[in-house]
Amino acid sequence: MTEISRRTAMIGGGAMLAMSLATRGDAAATDAGRRYSSRTIDIVHESMVIDMLGPLKLNLNPKSYSTRLSARDEADFRASGITGFHHSAGIGGPDAHEGALAFFASWGNFVARNGHLLCAIDKAADLSRAKKDGKCAVIMGLQNSDHFQNPSDVEYFYGIGQRVSQLTYNSQNRLGSGSTDRVDGGVSDFGVQIIREMNRVGMLIDVSHCGDRTTLDAIELSPKPIAITHSNCRAIVDHPRLKTDEAIRALAKKGGVMGITGVRSFVSSTEPTTIRNVADHVEHVAKITGIEHVGIGTDSDLNGYDDLPAEMNRQMRAAYKDSYQLRDKIDVDGFDHPRKIYDLTEELLRRKWARTDIQAVLGGNFQRLLAATWGG
Repeated sequence: MTEISRRTAMIGGGAMLAMSLATRGDAAATDAGRRYSSRTIDIVHESMVIDMLGPLKLNLNPKSYSTRLSARDEADFRASGITGFHHSAGIGGPDAHEGALAFFASWGNFVARNGHLLCAIDKAADLSRAKKDGKCAVIMGLQNSDHFQNPSDVEYFYGIGQRVSQLTYNSQNRLGSGSTDRVDGGVSDFGVQIIREMNRVGMLIDVSHCGDRTTLDAIELSPKPIAITHSNCRAIVDHPRLKTDEAIRALAKKGGVMGITGVRSFVSSTEPTTIRNVADHVEHVAKITGIEHVGIGTDSDLNGYDDLPAEMNRQMRAAYKDSYQLRDKIDVDGFDHPRKIYDLTEELLRRKWARTDIQAVLGGNFQRLLAATWGG
């Protein structure tokens, strides 16, 4: 989700959270009364946690990035347990090039302005450095490649900090088709050139919003592994934005990783929709490909969509076709607050997952993919 043209209002920060969660003990409590086992706390604390679609803020208007983080927001980031945030938006249309330049300038300055907490990413080693320094690493990306006017733009945008690019958003562009297009013609000749350049400079290819044919084409065309940073399994929920088992297996065969999202209509078609349903998608990918090919891409900031002001929520919904099947709530129960990674870890522990497998899902798999794409 996260379309930049629809972000027009401020959102409030979450409640101030206690900082003691990362310490050892029998259990720890949050302000909402949630309690986590010492095993959960240890796993999150010791893991490299990467949210491969975790915008810093869902609100993308100038007031969001022109000031320093509030104390409340800073506490939420520190308590989340997440080291890597893939900050990305969908920018398309005739002004996409200029819009992308403004996006990287604005949010790059935001990261610099909050350098006591945030740091930019160049190579994969920066993630480990951020973890050691107690900072949040920001991976800059875009959920549309409309801003590439010619193949040489790939290297230019890499030079100003872009490390991930989704080939298409929900609709057709010059590279290929989107997930809600009636007809999917696959990757275009121009798309082939862009994929080649992304591989050459070391920019991660993302196909989360791409149509089925475009997704399979991109996986086949790229000699390097690519990503589905934020999607779920169509075998569980019949939704056009989700990925078929064929695509998930093809991705894994090339060494790629798929991030599971917490958008309610992508998680379950029935109610209630909870953290258990999110874990079902994690398990499905692991079952059909192996544990090495699944991660997390929440498609949300730390507090979620349902906390947005009513008018902003309305405008965001209006940006999507009816086929998106958005319901009254967009977030998933138990996956809609700053410490949602702890809740997912608790659920996987309840399912008797091994510690090393949980750590792979929380970020180890994406860390490996990013190292293979970007270099050390």
